Amino acid sequence: MQRESVAIVTGSSTGNGFETSLLLAKNGFFTYATMRNLNKSTRIKEIAKNENLPLEVLELDVTNDKSVANTIDIIGNRHQRIDVLVNNAGYEHHGAVEELSMDEIRAQFETNFFGAVRVMKAVLPIMRKQRSGTIVNVSSIGGLIGVPLNSAYVGSKFALEGFSESMKYELEGFGIKVILIEPGAVKTNYLDNAKQAQKAMNPDSPYAEFSKKMSAGVKERFKEASSSSPNQVAEVILSAIKSEKPNTRYLVGNDAIAIKERRKNSSDSELEVWIKESLLEQKGF
Repeated sequence: MQRESVAIVTGSSTGNGFETSLLLAKNGFFTYATMRNLNKSTRIKEIAKNENLPLEVLELDVTNDKSVANTIDIIGNRHQRIDVLVNNAGYEHHGAVEELSMDEIRAQFETNFFGAVRVMKAVLPIMRKQRSGTIVNVSSIGGLIGVPLNSAYVGSKFALEGFSESMKYELEGFGIKVILIEPGAVKTNYLDNAKQAQKAMNPDSPYAEFSKKMSAGVKERFKEASSSSPNQVAEVILSAIKSEKPNTRYLVGNDAIAIKERRKNSSDSELEVWIKESLLEQKGF
């Protein structure tokens, strides 16, 4: 009898996590769609019930040691295995470094970076014991390139990139794969969920005009992201998981591909000019 593959997806209430959870369940994974706020679970539960999908929603707050330990223990005890972890939970905190409080910066890293690390550390003993498993860390094109007023977010994604790349060497001897997903602009409620530095809300902020230009540029980029959707991100994640020899990194979206090519083929000074033109003067990629 073929064993059932077990998958965990964090941040499953909306967007990439929502679509990835459903797609994995539709493809035979017993999927745990986890989220911090179970009040946001109604829609995914209804779809799973109507389509008779092997999906269950569990509460998991990636910033809380006890929440992570308890949820992973529940899953591990039920199945005696965990085959896939998709670390998707995250958000963006906009603001100039001067105007971001240390608490705001810590909170950004606590979710985007330490949250992923916390869940990985919880599942790794199980995967190591079974000598197999796939960890998918949802990064961003912002994990490869700096963006104005996004220092905290970009820093958290750069950290996740380096952590994941280094960890691969430790885990490959145990049959555990580590994959990075790097979406560009994706049409989700991402911008609505983004936070602003409290000090940036002051109309007298010295960065007010800069922030206004940047905000307009970012919104323009997301308007143009019609080729990228949460479904597309989910499809790339599924394909990577099913691959016998997956790549370390997968770009998602034409904009992400264009940005990485620009990064590769430009000097630092050339790249800075291009970023300013693309986001602050709203010229095309």
